[in-house]
Amino acid sequence: MESLDPEQTGFITVENFTSLAEHHELQLDPSKLEMLLALVQSNEHGHVCYQELIELLNSKRSSSFRRAIANGRRTLQREILLDETGLGVYKRFVRYVAYEILPCETDRRWYFHQNRLCPPPVFMAVITIVQIMVFMCYGVMLNKWVLQTYQPDFMKSPLVYHPGHRAQIWRFFSYMFMHVGLEQLGFNALLQLMIGVPLEMVHGILRISLLYMAGVIAGSLTVSITDMRAPVVGGSGGVYALCSAHLANVVMNWAGMKCPYKLLRMILALVCMSSEVGRAVWLRFSPPLPSSGPQPSFMAHLSGAVVGISMGLLILRSYEESLHKQCSWWVLIFSFVTFLLFAIFWNIFAYELLGVQIPPPP
Repeated sequence: MESLDPEQTGFITVENFTSLAEHHELQLDPSKLEMLLALVQSNEHGHVCYQELIELLNSKRSSSFRRAIANGRRTLQREILLDETGLGVYKRFVRYVAYEILPCETDRRWYFHQNRLCPPPVFMAVITIVQIMVFMCYGVMLNKWVLQTYQPDFMKSPLVYHPGHRAQIWRFFSYMFMHVGLEQLGFNALLQLMIGVPLEMVHGILRISLLYMAGVIAGSLTVSITDMRAPVVGGSGGVYALCSAHLANVVMNWAGMKCPYKLLRMILALVCMSSEVGRAVWLRFSPPLPSSGPQPSFMAHLSGAVVGISMGLLILRSYEESLHKQCSWWVLIFSFVTFLLFAIFWNIFAYELLGVQIPPPP
């Protein structure tokens, strides 16, 4: 690369840049080559940043590179990914996911051309399978498939979060494997597969698992602060984090989203999510059967939605950009850590100071 930047200024002349793009030995994806040329045409100072070239060749994009593409005077060829023909089943599915998740045509084509089957989106699939297996085990053991929380043996599970077992830290996230009944499991599993898997395909296992687990942990911690006598079961905190993040991303990028019937689908999603929250509130305050203690709280749903709108929206907006380079990301991390520390001290001291009468653990 010394021949391209002999004076080591950190910039490459447009002539050298164009020559490299047209005669390079690397087998770049078509979208990368078009973006290289678009970046050249967008530059007004006669040079291109060397680091941007390295990031592109390494399948990374900085925010400055994206701005250069967005402000470029040259229009990329084949503007609509839907014009691609002769695709196999998997590639058609990838194109469908791109239009479902990404709001920018450049991002869609970038994702489409660089997508590989490995690694597969295993996180959401594994979480869903484990939840189904745990539910099946307790269903067979209790011979009960709805309103399982009314069975004492169900609430004795070491996975359920119960305020009387707050010292067992794993319960703050293991509760996501337990469900009230078949209807709650079906709702969560369906959303995890329909929304979580496409999100994981586009944004990767690390970001989506972080978002999901943040919703789960925030759910149990919020319940321990706001509904101190209630247990928690179900993965609704993580599910609502995913759903609210995706819906917020669609709203923020409404004009760019090309998924069909997006308004109707959003209305249906909001109705279903609101119905699930209403059902959880009804079970909490007006249980249909007599119970020996409080029923599971609904606050995990709401806190999961808050996590999705705040943390999730930033994760989904920063497609293929490093989160640690963004100030807003560190503000969110600081806020979450502050909330975590507050919740820890609350769980240690507040129950005794406020004299909360915790129902005896099963």
